Amino acid sequence: MKRELVIVLDFGGQYNQLVARRVRECNVYCEIYSYKTDLDKIRAMQPKGIILTGGPNSCYEADSPTYSAELFKLGIPVLGLCYGAQLMQHVLGGKVARADVREYGKTEVLIDKRDSRIFTGVSEKTICWMSHFDSIFETAPGFEITAHTADCPVAAAENEAEKLYAIQFHPEVLHTQEGTKMLANFVLNVCGCAGDWRMDSFVEETVKRMREKVGDGKVLCALSGGVDSSVAAVLLSKAVGEQLTCVFVDHGLLRKDEGDEVEAVFGPKGPYHLNFIRVNAQERFYNKLAGVSEPEKKRTIIGEEFIRVFEEEAKKIGAVDFFVQGTIYPDVVESGQGGESSVIKSHHNVGGLPEHVDFKEIIEPLRDLFKDEVRKAGLELGIPDYLVFRQPFPGPGLGIRIIGEITSEKVRIVQEADAIYREEIANAGLAGSIGQYFAALTNMQSVGVMGDERTYDYAVALRAVNTIDFMTAEAAEIPYEVLKKVMSRIINEVKGVNRVMYDLTSKPPGTIEFE
Repeated sequence: MKRELVIVLDFGGQYNQLVARRVRECNVYCEIYSYKTDLDKIRAMQPKGIILTGGPNSCYEADSPTYSAELFKLGIPVLGLCYGAQLMQHVLGGKVARADVREYGKTEVLIDKRDSRIFTGVSEKTICWMSHFDSIFETAPGFEITAHTADCPVAAAENEAEKLYAIQFHPEVLHTQEGTKMLANFVLNVCGCAGDWRMDSFVEETVKRMREKVGDGKVLCALSGGVDSSVAAVLLSKAVGEQLTCVFVDHGLLRKDEGDEVEAVFGPKGPYHLNFIRVNAQERFYNKLAGVSEPEKKRTIIGEEFIRVFEEEAKKIGAVDFFVQGTIYPDVVESGQGGESSVIKSHHNVGGLPEHVDFKEIIEPLRDLFKDEVRKAGLELGIPDYLVFRQPFPGPGLGIRIIGEITSEKVRIVQEADAIYREEIANAGLAGSIGQYFAALTNMQSVGVMGDERTYDYAVALRAVNTIDFMTAEAAEIPYEVLKKVMSRIINEVKGVNRVMYDLTSKPPGTIEFE
């Protein structure tokens, strides 16, 4: 059975991934494409619906992203959001111009057409997230105004006969209180999607597809113990069993006891009966990193050395047919392979095979999934909760949570401090409500007094953020009593620390990590 598809055409908006995620939350499969995607390609995909994203431009300027009017004549429902709404009106004969009053932030929207299929079940007055300099001053022929605000006469408009809908605000962000309902109305009611794309069927279909693809071939997987590589490994294990070999490189920059935890699940005594190889290369990495303090250079050394170790192990195994990577959909989009957004990350796991290793093809079973969907797949596969919901962890590991030179002693300090922090967050019942949290080791040493002795020890920084998409983030408001307890335990239990600080920096201007 052909999978139903809704496509998002990206015009450079910051929320493109969020739009796709919200559609998938309606159990409808969705993919992101650039606005430069050819019309014939769109037609060939036979989407059930098309969503146009926001963007930073003015649609009436000559060099702004645009699309031909033919897009709106395919007979496929189209929903334009913010810039997408303005572009729809502009291309079809409406008037868009600079607004007298800019709207930004939470805004009360009044629904004028209560029986609009987009606004079914939506309150007559509802709070929505606005972000625009331009406004629609005249709707295109055939459209009627369906919502307005105090400063925006056309907050929404539609041509119901042609199934074309324009919304000036952003229903995909959580600040729009009934936005998910609006998007569900579009994909389920207007587009007629069945809403039957679920993780159990994805797992079943993927296992079947991988089994057919691999046949009797040999498969190699670089297993980090993170949720992406873990789910990818278990999917392939379900598909091909002992034809899969997993190599786990312990570079000595993991969290406390993490290497043993990964081995307990995937090793010879674990439930999956994988061909599991653990490489303990801690000293090798520490030697390579000795004397290096510049963050990007540390990243490069860790990445290159990881590849060298992995290649050495792969050569011992001999020729394999397929290499498994835990690439997920944001990796693809942020690497410039999906949508129109700028390249945000040069991902190590997107775009090709490692050099000097002999295999025919790469397998990326999670390439279509967002992180939350990967976690759902992990639960479907029976992977333990502590791995499925493991805190995000960068490829270079603690190497970018230690400021300055990396030593085994500094690794010990940050491992112990981080373990205490995570334990107390869990004890306080806060683990599920914080997007990401960890301890980092600053390069600052200061004078302290412990007992009757003067100390000159390190300061640990605690980081905790709330975020929707990890593109932006705000510091989490952890209760003071919890922070106090964490501080007291770290200073008393972790040798080499006499000061604990809490990082309040948002992203931007900072990053979530601490390098």
